[in-house]
Amino acid sequence: MLLSNDAARGISDGTISLVFRRWQHPDVAAGDTLRTVAGVVAIDSVTAIDPSEISVADATASGAGSPTELLSSLRGSSDQTLYRIAVHWHGPDPRDALSAESTLSHEQVDQIGRRLASLDKRSSHGAWTHATLHQIVVCPGRPARDLAEALGRDKEGLKLDIRKLKNLGLTRSLQVGYQIAPRGAAYLAAIDP
Repeated sequence: MLLSNDAARGISDGTISLVFRRWQHPDVAAGDTLRTVAGVVAIDSVTAIDPSEISVADATASGAGSPTELLSSLRGSSDQTLYRIAVHWHGPDPRDALSAESTLSHEQVDQIGRRLASLDKRSSHGAWTHATLHQIVVCPGRPARDLAEALGRDKEGLKLDIRKLKNLGLTRSLQVGYQIAPRGAAYLAAIDP
């Protein structure tokens, strides 16, 4: 389940505690967590609901002004099941602290190198990690479409791969494009001084 930046920030500041979605089958379950721009969001419950059961309090808890406004903002077909998802802010994204590391030990550099080599080895399109990191260094904020073209990759596949780099604390997402994180810069400096 994707959350808009506004919804994620509302959950983090406590103004939003419910999310509504139309689905054939739920994309999340109670106990799941989601990484968002505002940190980690926890899923407390997922309940099917009839649209007529949405109260003003439900709408307000979702950030909408009324049940009508809430229903009109939903994507999907009205013949899909409507779900009420109770959520709360779970805490900051641990990748933020990881990516802020600007000094790495030799062990950390070796560990990152092994992780990147493993990603390259498992890739169906060959080694990609270092080329992608270097492209992000050279062109910070460049849209994924342009990065993909420069690297000879499809955009969606590249975005998934860059998320793997972000999970290692090497890159950060911007409003548009990406930038190298301090941890990524420290790694690149260590392997290519």
